[in-house]
Formats: sequence, C-alpha cells, structure tokens
Amino acid sequence: MKENFNNNNDLIRYLKKGNTNAYAYLVDTYNHKLCLYANSLMNDTPASEDIVQNVFIKVWEKRDNLKTDFSVKSYLYKSVYNACINEYKRNQSVTGLEKKYIEELGRIVEDKDEDALEKLIGLVKEAIHELPPKCKEVFLLSKKEGLTNIEISEYLNISKNTIERHINIAFSKIRENVGKKTDMILFLLFGFRENLRDK
Repeated sequence: MKENFNNNNDLIRYLKKGNTNAYAYLVDTYNHKLCLYANSLMNDTPASEDIVQNVFIKVWEKRDNLKTDFSVKSYLYKSVYNACINEYKRNQSVTGLEKKYIEELGRIVEDKDEDALEKLIGLVKEAIHELPPKCKEVFLLSKKEGLTNIEISEYLNISKNTIERHINIAFSKIRENVGKKTDMILFLLFGFRENLRDK
C-alpha cells in the first residue's frame, strides 16, 4: 500500500525513518515553489536553485532531529529565507537601514503565514507593472538598474525634474497598493540603498 504523505506529522515520521519516498514527495511538492520564493528574494535563478537544493539536503542529513510537532512548510520557507539573507549579507556590506529591513522581513517570516512575503512581493510587482509606461521605465532604471537621476535624464533625454516627478509618482502609486511595507519590499526586490526614500 502506498504511503500517504499529505499529513504533516506522518511526513515527518517517515522522513525520520529515512523513507526515500517521503523525501521525494517533499522535494516534488515544494521545490518549484521554494525556487520561485528564493528567486523573488535573490533575483538570481541559479543561486536560488542552489539555496533550495542545499536546504533539502540539510533536511535529509538532519532528519533525525526533525520534531513531529512543527510545520514542514514553514520550516522550509524559513530555512530558504535565512539562507537568502545570509547570502545577501555575504555579498554586501549591510547598512543600518538594510539591517532594519532585514529584521522586519525576518519578523514577517517568523510571525505570519509563510505566504505573506510572497503576497507583498506580488503586490509590489503588480503595482510596478501597472505604472504608466514612461513612469515605469524611469522607476526601473533607477531602482533595478541603479542609475542616478542625472544618468537617467541623459539616457532618456528628459529633465532631472521630470525624472524626480516620475519616481515620486511611482512611489505614491506603489504605496497605494502595498502600504507602509513598500520600502522594505522594494529594498528586497532591488537591494537599493541611497535611493531609498523616506515615507
């Protein structure tokens, strides 16, 4: 008779026994979702896939230590989140402002359901997608490509004041959709620093 791994406690029990079918079920069920989640944090598909693979390997290697009373899904998401943040810290010198946002992101992962961050990221991406074309172009050149307002002005051949107006409009429209966590999610998506604007 085929084992049923849908039940969280049964899945953990089988994993602790070293059941390879349980492990295959775990990977099949969560690999794609976790890769998408990691990539939303990293914006780097190969690095995201490596992180997720390493998380699964660690789960298998440390399966004897798994507790039967915790959520596998939450554990996986939190492990991926922590690995992404650690990777970011390794590659960047983290400012005080970034530290604040990293801590706040950690609280979201810790205190809310594991899909909360994905929902916020989705709202920001949707808001950016719905910006007027020129406003969207200016905003992405600033935040995604890291260009200064002067560089964008020269590139698009429009005034610096127009650039600033487009960026302010973009921030306002995104905040209408996302609220007070806008800056935190934008930091996460684009890793921008000096360009981060006060609310």
